Amino acid sequence: MASVVMVDMSNKKVKDVELPALFGAEVKGHLLHSAVVNQLANRRAGTVATKNKALVSGGGAKPFKQKGTGRARAGSNRSPLWRHGGTIFGPQPRDYSYSMPKKEKRAALATAFSSKVKDSAMVLVDKIELAAPKTKDMTVLLKTLGINESVLILLPAENKNVALASRNIPNVKVLRMENINVYDLLKYRYLLTTQDAIATIQEVYGK
Repeated sequence: MASVVMVDMSNKKVKDVELPALFGAEVKGHLLHSAVVNQLANRRAGTVATKNKALVSGGGAKPFKQKGTGRARAGSNRSPLWRHGGTIFGPQPRDYSYSMPKKEKRAALATAFSSKVKDSAMVLVDKIELAAPKTKDMTVLLKTLGINESVLILLPAENKNVALASRNIPNVKVLRMENINVYDLLKYRYLLTTQDAIATIQEVYGK
């Protein structure tokens, strides 16, 4: 079972914490890949569209008579062969989303959490509290904790001061538990979270 040192906001050791089995899973790269591809596909808007012959305006009248002109017969000046005509086989609005099995999703999340622990990229604090929503206070906190790269701050519940203080800092993102996902866990170098968040993770995903 994996363990990590829990510190306070002054970066002083509080105690050693035994992490749930979710944080000690085998790291499986193919699950991470599947989860990220699934998440990015589900984000796609799929709203691109082109006009085919039926959608282009105009073209109701036959351009010229069928025979006797020496030209190829034509029934509409909005044919794809004509200038300003419709587009052949152009993209149309579509839904790119698809479902991923729940067991695979959970396993991918466990793999992402475990990779943070194995890479020593998980910082566990007893609490994250700011007296005011000041960017300077959050910057000082991150520096005190030794976080000098991108970081994902995972909170068990909404914390407006932390969210507002973090939003102007590059490469820092705050997420609540209900929004946790594999993509963000992999995108950011560090994971900063609290013991309460760990308990919630175990309650929701550790079954």
